[in-house]
Amino acid sequence: MSGDMKGAAIYRPIGHVENAFDEPAAPDVITSAESRIILDPALAEGLEGIEEGQQLMVIFHFHRSSGYELRQHPRGDTSRPRRGVFGLRSPHRPNPIGVTIVEVLAVEGHTLRVRGLDVINGTPVLDLKPA
Repeated sequence: MSGDMKGAAIYRPIGHVENAFDEPAAPDVITSAESRIILDPALAEGLEGIEEGQQLMVIFHFHRSSGYELRQHPRGDTSRPRRGVFGLRSPHRPNPIGVTIVEVLAVEGHTLRVRGLDVINGTPVLDLKPA
């Protein structure tokens, strides 16, 4: 890791993910399962207008990722040629931020039930936006 970073950006998570995956899983397995996004209760009003069936963009922090390489094998598969990190969904990036589009299954107070989220249990959520 190198480079001159002119300033730090500090974000406070708005919530976290709860699901059955304590370790990374195959993308099709994890995205087909239901996850819950538990928002800070003080931010619950921010969910107003979000409805079942809507697609949302979830921006999250890869909290267990450390370090990165600018060129990586896709999904760590050394039989595949290396590619630039910005062309991959790898959690090992200069800024460990991820984005996924999910389908809203239900809004229950300060909790969103969603499908399509490819993160593990405990992942900090930084923001939600309409997809």
